[in-house]
Amino acid sequence: MKLLILCTGNSCRSQMAHGFLQSFDSRLQVFSAGTEPASRVNPTALKVMKEAGIDIGHHKPKNVSEYLNDEWDYVITVCDDANETCPVFPGKVRNRLHMGFEDPSKTKGSYMEIMTSFYDIRNEIRDEFYELFQAELKKKI
Repeated sequence: MKLLILCTGNSCRSQMAHGFLQSFDSRLQVFSAGTEPASRVNPTALKVMKEAGIDIGHHKPKNVSEYLNDEWDYVITVCDDANETCPVFPGKVRNRLHMGFEDPSKTKGSYMEIMTSFYDIRNEIRDEFYELFQAELKKKI
């Protein structure tokens, strides 16, 4: 099963979802990309994922244009902007989903407020993608 996770920068939410999905079952072929990819994965996203036991340090933000002609079982947007600007895929997409999450990298405040935001969003992504995995994906692998 081949899945593409999309957000704007491909530096935080999509990378976390990518890491969690891959950890649920290694048979899943998971990719992530952005409509306007950042130059690197957000360091705080790397930190909170590592604390959850998932190393995404080898991930690199990619442009969605690299994947437009591929076939996908699922294309999942994780931010409202990517959902609104998601390009048309000339390749076949069997299922398109939107699972919106706030961007923790936009949180303002103290170090603890920022970290709390990252932990909260990380946990929301983990829980919602695990629910998707159990309800739909696991049955189709």
